[in-house]
Amino acid sequence: MDFLGVAEEITTDGRIIVKGVATPEIGDIVLDAKNKRIGSVKRIFGPVEGPYISVVPSEKSAVIGMVGKKTYFEGATRNGKNKRRN
Repeated sequence: MDFLGVAEEITTDGRIIVKGVATPEIGDIVLDAKNKRIGSVKRIFGPVEGPYISVVPSEKSAVIGMVGKKTYFEGATRNGKNKRRN
């Protein structure tokens, strides 16, 4: 579990925008300080030095009170089906 960043705001469609310290992969699991799943990484945008991460919450209740909270990420397990074959 690695530190992702601090939740900056909630968008109108319910996604959580995190000001990132590290750059996760799309699909990685996002957790709070209590190791509870918040959602997963949907999009990464902004500058390379400090990217913004869009997180799709797994539950609607996960969004409540998230602004200003620290978030963490954990790499999702990937199987061999999405690997490129020559």
